[in-house]
Amino acid sequence: MDTPEAVARQKIDAALHLAGWIVQSRDQVNLHAARGVAVREFQLRQGYGAADYLLFVDGKAVGVIEAKPEGDTLTGVEVQSERYSVGVPLTVPAPFRPLPFLYQSTGIETRFTNGCDPVARSRPVFHFHCPETIANWLADDLGQAGLPATLRARLREMPTLEEKGLWPAQFKAVRNLETSFSEDRPRALIQMATGSGKTFTAVNAAYRLIKHADARRVLFLVDRANLGRQALKEFQQFTPPDSNYKFHELYNIQHLASNKIDGVSRVIITTIQRLYAMLQGKELDPELEEGSQFDTGAGLIREPVPVVYNPVIPIEFFDIIFIDECHRSIYSLWRQVLDYFDAHLIGLTATPSKQTFGFFKKNLVMEYDHAQAVADGVNVDFDVYKIRTRITEGGSTVEAGPLEVVGRRDRQTRAVRWETLDEDLSYDANALDRNVVADDQIRTVIRTFKEKLFTEIFPGRTDVPKTLIYAKDDSHADDIVKVIREEFGEDNRFCEKITYRTGTARIVTKQMNEQGEAVEVVKYKSSGIKPEDLLSSFRNSYNPRIAVTVDMIATGTDIKPLEMVMFMRSVKSRNFFEQMKGRGVRVIGKEDFRLITPNVPQGKTHFIIVDCVGVCEQELNDTRPLERQRSVSFQNLLQAVAYGNTDADVLSSLASRLARLEPQLDEGERAALTEAANGTTLR
Repeated sequence: MDTPEAVARQKIDAALHLAGWIVQSRDQVNLHAARGVAVREFQLRQGYGAADYLLFVDGKAVGVIEAKPEGDTLTGVEVQSERYSVGVPLTVPAPFRPLPFLYQSTGIETRFTNGCDPVARSRPVFHFHCPETIANWLADDLGQAGLPATLRARLREMPTLEEKGLWPAQFKAVRNLETSFSEDRPRALIQMATGSGKTFTAVNAAYRLIKHADARRVLFLVDRANLGRQALKEFQQFTPPDSNYKFHELYNIQHLASNKIDGVSRVIITTIQRLYAMLQGKELDPELEEGSQFDTGAGLIREPVPVVYNPVIPIEFFDIIFIDECHRSIYSLWRQVLDYFDAHLIGLTATPSKQTFGFFKKNLVMEYDHAQAVADGVNVDFDVYKIRTRITEGGSTVEAGPLEVVGRRDRQTRAVRWETLDEDLSYDANALDRNVVADDQIRTVIRTFKEKLFTEIFPGRTDVPKTLIYAKDDSHADDIVKVIREEFGEDNRFCEKITYRTGTARIVTKQMNEQGEAVEVVKYKSSGIKPEDLLSSFRNSYNPRIAVTVDMIATGTDIKPLEMVMFMRSVKSRNFFEQMKGRGVRVIGKEDFRLITPNVPQGKTHFIIVDCVGVCEQELNDTRPLERQRSVSFQNLLQAVAYGNTDADVLSSLASRLARLEPQLDEGERAALTEAANGTTLR
């Protein structure tokens, strides 16, 4: 029976082989058998013993591996590895002494120390590095210590960041991120309010990392395809402040639509779904990239298939990984995808959770919230308008009787079966619109919305503001669209459904399962119309005025003219709710706004959350409206502050009024106000 250490060595042998190393015994050494050779039980100088593995690249000794039985802790044997790196016989060729690359491994857990780093600190790695990678490291220019300048060394010597082209919050985020890099922190979190330019910030940081730190490959990771397409546009349109060329003219950018990565690409954009499939060695149906696992799918996969080493994508494949919308559950469901890579991880989010802070080791390099963004004119503020019905709040009961019928909906076919009740039917709010058809309830909400729209919600308006409605599911969204068109008396273009199923035909076939039973299989075939096309019309054209979605437009999607976010579904996740309501915060120039919504002289000054299900009353709100004294006039607010009132609600409300006033002023009015305030701008 093999000893625990022998078992560990068998696993280490197999891992080295997968990474491209040839493993040899000390009595059968041929250093020319491959570029990377690992020699077992290599005898060192007298008094130093034998190294479990001595690593050779291009015939020269470069590092050692100390093997330990599974379950042993590894930080305690780092001294032993260091001792071996010093004890290599002088007759053995080595580019640097002591040997710089040190591993400790049980075959299950592995730690690595790069002695060329300015601060040589061990870190966990998923696998061993490839011989080619180590050869490239050794070929880097020598640094101040006479050793190759590693990425961590280059990150300490970044040139001063210029503020040109950056908002103050973006400048601070990039500067703080680079400070974090210089301190050798492998994970960093950037929290910036929705609409404040997180992706633009990441593009600036990526450009500097490639140009000044020679990051060989940067990954921008998303969890839905439309966010990847948006990121690609941001990279392509970016012109660095020190160049007249756009980013894609300087460096190759690849948005993955297949599993093949171009070797010359410096920036790769992909979904975590595709990256997971690539590590598994599988192709991915592009349909699976359109939807996020967050909120709807995360609970469906409890035990994802473990990631195993893939030599086509070694652990060192990416130097830097930006994780867009990192508040999502991608690292709880597929955290192993991120842990696989030996790379710096940068999270981007507007709404971090406790788990997010934990994953990024509480290294929050930037914190920029909604209130500050409104004060800076980066976001617009919001108000809440409530429309409630009794059955929306708590469901209802339909009493049985000879004339009482109820519509039940089949979840798969959407067929409604009307049946007479034999006994009372009670249903809760969650069953409403999914299993039980209550068309009147939807109609009541929409009719109230229409009646109050131009009198209470947006008084004096004549055009319906751009409105986004969140439905419970695709079927519920379909019902809402039909009712809106009827109640507003408008055509198909006025209100459209934009979900992942938009533009797809539903095909139901019969197949035999393993038990020999005939079961229905539902597939979707594209009809040529893409949700992205409808989304572009919603963003850039007069119609549609109202879009109904489930969660496709819940996060990351930029719709600047949007003025109303309407909840006709409940939300359980705090972060998801903040992201959903954040779709309305985007700022848009007055003239651009009028192209989409004419007859509004003041432009977009705020947006409205229309709450039809009590979602704003749950303990989900992280951001509150700045406006908290709506009944107090602007003049009285100014007077109260002038007399020394520093109540938080008073100051917040005044900030909201000033923020809404600022975009309505022309240049002459701004100049007059600044002069009256002794040089202080309104903002």
